[in-house]
Amino acid sequence: MNYFKAIIFTFLFVILSVSCKKENNFLKEIESDWLIKGNANWSFSNNIIRGEINEGDGFMYSKKRYRNFVLKVEFKPDSTINSGVFIRCKNDSINPLNCYEFNIWDNHPKQEFRTGSVVLKSFPLAKVNTVGKWNTYKIKCVDNHLQAWINNVLVADLVDENLAEGYLGLQASGNGTVQFRNMKLN
Repeated sequence: MNYFKAIIFTFLFVILSVSCKKENNFLKEIESDWLIKGNANWSFSNNIIRGEINEGDGFMYSKKRYRNFVLKVEFKPDSTINSGVFIRCKNDSINPLNCYEFNIWDNHPKQEFRTGSVVLKSFPLAKVNTVGKWNTYKIKCVDNHLQAWINNVLVADLVDENLAEGYLGLQASGNGTVQFRNMKLN
């Protein structure tokens, strides 16, 4: 009887483990999952997306729309790039008026919009320096509550009714290079 219970328990544990794991790695198929817009040169190699730009703006954005989720992505900016993670973009006009922009720009001339801010919505709650090293952004969206952490430090916590769902986007703007890897959504 105990042998039978052990088999059933093992079977249920395996089924639950597989069914609860809903993370999707978006960086596996750049061509099929993303659209590209603007002046940046986006490349994909060794599971890393690299955005390079000399001037202007460039974006990669998802073909699908998302509502409630936890997004995790590692990023590595150089000292000159203006970058960001855009969420809930209502259309392909990727900007802080049509999306929530979780900024990546340590050297922003207006430090209230530096890395960790939600541009035009929220100043960063903490200063996290990210230039030249791999960092982790965790962005959690549940209904109208948005939170973000960089390297496990809470940098944004806001309630906003403006955008309920939309596209995800990555930005390379100005001049410089940014890299992204291990982008997961659940």
